[in-house]
Amino acid sequence: MKRKLVDSPPARPDDERQHRGLSCEQPRATPPAPILSCSWPLLLLGLVLGGWLLGGQIKDLKLADRYVTVRGLVERTVKSDTAIWNLSFKEAGNDLSSVFTRSETDKTAVFTFLKAQGFKDTEITIGQIQVTDRSTMEYGNGEVKGSRYIVQQAITAVTPDVDKAAGAGERTAELVRSGIALGNNSRIVYKFNGLNALKPDMITEATRNARTSAQRFAADSGSVVGAIRSATQGIFSITAADAGSPAPQGGEDEAGFTPPDQGDSSIMKRVRVVATVQYYLK
Repeated sequence: MKRKLVDSPPARPDDERQHRGLSCEQPRATPPAPILSCSWPLLLLGLVLGGWLLGGQIKDLKLADRYVTVRGLVERTVKSDTAIWNLSFKEAGNDLSSVFTRSETDKTAVFTFLKAQGFKDTEITIGQIQVTDRSTMEYGNGEVKGSRYIVQQAITAVTPDVDKAAGAGERTAELVRSGIALGNNSRIVYKFNGLNALKPDMITEATRNARTSAQRFAADSGSVVGAIRSATQGIFSITAADAGSPAPQGGEDEAGFTPPDQGDSSIMKRVRVVATVQYYLK
């Protein structure tokens, strides 16, 4: 009898893998590494520092909005250190030669007067002579009523001895009695040129006075004065010290500009500066 051969079923892939020693199971995932227990203090410290820095910034912002503006005033009474006396005089007539001669006589008289009052030759300056021919003026059409020629001269005396100048000015009537017609601008001007020497101390004192005012304000409001937020020097002004003299001579601002002198008829001057300062309050 012949045996019937039966074909065996084809091998399945799983069987083939098992036959080869392979497994169909999926590899297991590696569990995450545990967090080290020593890292949480560092995290806590970072949170604390961050909160402290943020709180400081908020505090600075609040303090930046709290400030007070105050002014510090300082005044000094000083004596002028320079006297400038301009003496102008003129003669008029229809004969130029005779007018000029009289003008020269007046010049000699004024010079002699100043010397008699104690002025030195180096303190006296003779200005240029001015001659006006009224017949040459366009609006006159060649017709002159009154004197045709006017001769004008000026002598200027400059001295640091202001008391000597003041005493001489009181005797100006002697020139008038001698027939000399002085011009309207024949007056003594007193100047103070020592402002730069006063500036440092006055600015320091003005700032100190401003801080004192800020401390009073802070005490009333329950605050403490902090650092300076901003400061402005202000303008130095020089005025006549006595109330009867014309007011302000002006002064010098931050740009160095000096306004015209208005209180120059007074020997004694008042120097004044106001400093404006802003202080933080805390």
